[in-house]
Amino acid sequence: MLDREILLEKMKTSPYRPMRSKIIEARMLTDKEKFFRIELEDNTRLSYGPGQFVMVSIFGFGEAPISICSSPTDKGYIDLTVRNAGSFTNKLHQLGEGDIVGIRGPFGKGFPVDNMFGCDLVIVAGGLGIVPLRSLIRYLMHNRNDFGSVQILLGCKTPKDLLFGQETKEWMRRAEIKFNCTVDRADPDWKGNVGLITHLIPGVDINPTRTYAVVVGPPIMYKFVIAELLKKHIPDHQIIVSLERRMRCGLGKCGHCQIEGVYVCQSGPVFDYAQLKKFRGECHEKN
Repeated sequence: MLDREILLEKMKTSPYRPMRSKIIEARMLTDKEKFFRIELEDNTRLSYGPGQFVMVSIFGFGEAPISICSSPTDKGYIDLTVRNAGSFTNKLHQLGEGDIVGIRGPFGKGFPVDNMFGCDLVIVAGGLGIVPLRSLIRYLMHNRNDFGSVQILLGCKTPKDLLFGQETKEWMRRAEIKFNCTVDRADPDWKGNVGLITHLIPGVDINPTRTYAVVVGPPIMYKFVIAELLKKHIPDHQIIVSLERRMRCGLGKCGHCQIEGVYVCQSGPVFDYAQLKKFRGECHEKN
């Protein structure tokens, strides 16, 4: 009997066992992206850092890695934003408030917020890259006195693709944050910048010795954004990126996310540019 109780206790804490979790809020952000707020079973609080991810499962159907877009300072829930891009995400989009999903994790290495303490931050988000960066931005806002200046550069294809519209308006209103947004193609109502996100970087005032640049977006974006940041003389180890590359298990067992012997789901998905240069162009490959 004792052995059985020990086994059951181990199963409860196993990284392979999903925690039954309830969707407490679900709403479409765009015609492709849906926002979920999830409460873990027994009011469990998930301990995670900005930039980490969880494995989300639909029982009897499958699972997929999803970036956490809430902050560790948000209590009692985690936020996820999911693009409808395949059979699993399509099924997930059909779920709503009150439905049950499984959560495993958190997994991976997040943004190095401890190293950023007291430093200035330039956050560069392209398209869906704003999802994991929302976790970092909310964390910075909840701990605003612990960091220097914060500048947010956001780019997306069209105004209708802009995620977290109400929150971005709040970022614009906050005096201690500089926020700038650009779109590839404007509509008649758009009053902001038009053009690639790289066009915003030359105008950013940066003290390279005390600045961390955090970049998340399509892999092809990294090449050009990093080139602009290097022109600002930001050191390689202070340029931070996230590689969400073909992750399947979150535990380094399946090997799908391996790059030259490095398991992205464990050593990443967050890397600095000094590490990234060793991957021989892998950051430009489509995930």
